[in-house]
Amino acid sequence: MTGRRRGASSPRRRSGVLALLGGLLFVLGSPGPAHAAAYRYWSFWERDGSAWAYATQGPSTARPVDGEVQGFRFAVSRDSADALQPRGATDFASVCGDTAARSGEKRVALVIDFGTAADAPEGETPPKARTACARVPDDATTAEALASVAKPLRYDTNALLCAIGGYPGKGCGEAVDSDAASGTDGRSDATGSSAGGASEEGQGPSVGLFVGAGVVAVLGAAAVWRARRRRG
Repeated sequence: MTGRRRGASSPRRRSGVLALLGGLLFVLGSPGPAHAAAYRYWSFWERDGSAWAYATQGPSTARPVDGEVQGFRFAVSRDSADALQPRGATDFASVCGDTAARSGEKRVALVIDFGTAADAPEGETPPKARTACARVPDDATTAEALASVAKPLRYDTNALLCAIGGYPGKGCGEAVDSDAASGTDGRSDATGSSAGGASEEGQGPSVGLFVGAGVVAVLGAAAVWRARRRRG
């Protein structure tokens, strides 16, 4: 009768190793809870035909051409995909139709939506949304066009647009409770860089999944090597 060779891996031991590895994969691979902060800020939009598109650059660097329509919306949102667009239908003719073109100048139709009471900082009331036709030099930026029709503007030390027409009176892109994000009025699916610096979190597979899988693979290979060594 041949006895079991000492050190050989038993079915029970192999099952224990597999259970341990499986548990490790579950712990490391489980996606963590998403903590998407919401921010209260002015978002910047450009009119693309009959729809709004989130601007891919800030108003201080954007240089619209004559006939463009651009918009600003004050709201609480988590990121550019969650941002609310300016409300109401508009076009260049309805805003700048009575403003004659001039050589060396351009006309930019601006839509300024101060948002809702739910988005307003505590103690402040949003003004009514309005439009304005800015006539500025050909090389003017959107920020310069906005300043020509909606003073006072307020910026922070990082050139982030904090207030248009003096609203809001305080605060600038501050983080708020994520549950306070606005509703779906005028929500756009367009993406772009966030004027408030909001980040996108909790999207895609967890990094821990890939790290965990790598650890499990290494441990599994080590277990097989030890078992073969013992049998040898």
